[in-house]
Amino acid sequence: MTALTATRPLWAGRAMVLLGILLLAANLRTAVVAFSPIVSFVTEDIALDVVGLGVIGMLPPIAFAASGIVAPWVARRIGLELSIAIACAAMVAGPLLRAAAVDYPSLLAGTVLALAGMGFGNILLPPAVKKYFPDRIGLITSAYATLMALSTAIPPLIAAPVAGAAGWRSSIALWGIIAAGALVPWVIVWLQSVAHARRSREAGDAIAPRGRFAGRIWRSRVAWAITLAFAIPGFNVYAMFAWLPELLRDTAGVDEVQAGALLGLFGLMGLPASLLVPILAARLRNVSVIIYAGMLFFVSGYAGLLLAPAAAPWLWVALAGSGPLMFQLCLALINLRTRSPEASVALSGFVQSIGYSVAALGPLVVALLHDLSGGGWTAPLLLLAGSTLLSIVSAVTLAKPRFVEDDLEEHPAAPTSSAG
Repeated sequence: MTALTATRPLWAGRAMVLLGILLLAANLRTAVVAFSPIVSFVTEDIALDVVGLGVIGMLPPIAFAASGIVAPWVARRIGLELSIAIACAAMVAGPLLRAAAVDYPSLLAGTVLALAGMGFGNILLPPAVKKYFPDRIGLITSAYATLMALSTAIPPLIAAPVAGAAGWRSSIALWGIIAAGALVPWVIVWLQSVAHARRSREAGDAIAPRGRFAGRIWRSRVAWAITLAFAIPGFNVYAMFAWLPELLRDTAGVDEVQAGALLGLFGLMGLPASLLVPILAARLRNVSVIIYAGMLFFVSGYAGLLLAPAAAPWLWVALAGSGPLMFQLCLALINLRTRSPEASVALSGFVQSIGYSVAALGPLVVALLHDLSGGGWTAPLLLLAGSTLLSIVSAVTLAKPRFVEDDLEEHPAAPTSSAG
């Protein structure tokens, strides 16, 4: 199917792909957040030491970064729709393999498979929106970003109760069964795309060339600006998810229950941004105001944690938790700053591969600073606050609605020589 340019009814001819986008988004974080609440149940059957748990904890950003490299390559060769269908199949098979695990290697294999599917989904969802809903980018991005936020918040709440009632294997398998709901519409969409391509060939329609942006996207200033705006909240969020409870216990004097609740508040603050930011991004000519807002939220929250952590910890956490609105902005900009689904695939892979690689360093860098500073939190908080100031570079670059293709036209690929 070709991308449509005129506004049309949301469901007209696109009901199945809309369903597929929403169901896939609702499953993109379950394997990440549904395991840690039931570790104590898992260890009754499978030996898990600190190193083993640490490896599992490191896998999500690594898998997501690797997917940013591999997914665009796969999509160029077998098509966007089939690539997403395969990703959904991995999201079904991974949790089921996890649930059937009898030892650590099989548990790890199921984890890798599930995260690989989710990583592909991360990369390929924005291009799917670009291809099928170019007239509703803000609305659809808002809808699926909100579902991604819910898929982060809900599984931890029900994972342990299900494990307590039906066993940890049922708790993990549940997410594979739910992911099957996303697989069905994408298989149908893939079959529809195959039939459409066959009809186009029979009618003699030209097939758009693939791979024009492969290996060139790094030449774009827009691409680097979006990548930086994506990496900064990722670095901060992964660091805060790893260390915020301990930070609050040490500086604000809260107990473990309160620290856990405040961590939940930090995560839930992304929900309003998921609803509003993509729609605002589609309507604003200058999106730098959104980036500045995210930077201000981060810095204000960290300042409160530095200067008066016990005075209003919920307020400081809520402010810092609002900073990642830059993440939702970048999901929208992947489509708003490209002119074609092909460019969107390349940009999505570039932004997320580098962004998640940087994000994976957050917990480690904060841990090192914490130790080097004698167990204090001033240096880590100053580093996190300082890192957010780098977003000014993105804000300046993205102030004008420039497209990735504009940059690449200024830096065309070198011509290839041919013999004869």
